[in-house]
Amino acid sequence: MSTQAATAAARRSKLTAEREAELYDAVICLLREGGYDSVTMEGVAARTKCGKATLYRQWGTKPRLVTAALGRSRCALFTGIDTGSLVGDLREAARTAASHRERDTELMEAVSQAYIQHPDLRAALRETVIEPEVAALDAMLKRAVERGEIAADNPAIDFVAPCFMGMLRVERLFEERFADASAMRTFVDAVLLPALGATAPAEPEAEASTPHRPEV
Repeated sequence: MSTQAATAAARRSKLTAEREAELYDAVICLLREGGYDSVTMEGVAARTKCGKATLYRQWGTKPRLVTAALGRSRCALFTGIDTGSLVGDLREAARTAASHRERDTELMEAVSQAYIQHPDLRAALRETVIEPEVAALDAMLKRAVERGEIAADNPAIDFVAPCFMGMLRVERLFEERFADASAMRTFVDAVLLPALGATAPAEPEAEASTPHRPEV
């Protein structure tokens, strides 16, 4: 371990997991109440009765603190998804995203404007929140190529992760059009899979029920 990493680890060890969670909860509350601009080191320190110097020593900057709090408040959506097929992977990703839709979208909207205006926040969020999700989606596509499900030179491959992540953002802007959680599944089946040249299996038809006749 480098001297710098050892020093950082020593600093982190001064805060218990419970204390870190309390600080992160305060950041999330401030984000929900007033967005990114409402979060200040002074405000977090006052709300948690923590020394401001401790916050700077632990996280260095406000963007790092906010990003760490966002990272703790959400689980990695797509990491670990591997159903054995591209159709299964993308549909599971859609299901998972839909199940976390309200909670995650609200928080990301709270920092969306700041994401554009503050390069340091943008870099921190990309590193800790966005890039792991994009990497997981790209891994699904790489496995699909290796299995021969899609062509390696299909230009649509490079657009899947941006489109998927973008759909999660714009869904809230078109609530009258995408009112329920099935929108992401439809997006996968009607947009992504055709663009990739992959065919979704037909849904099994419900068997017609026939009245049971007792034997005589």
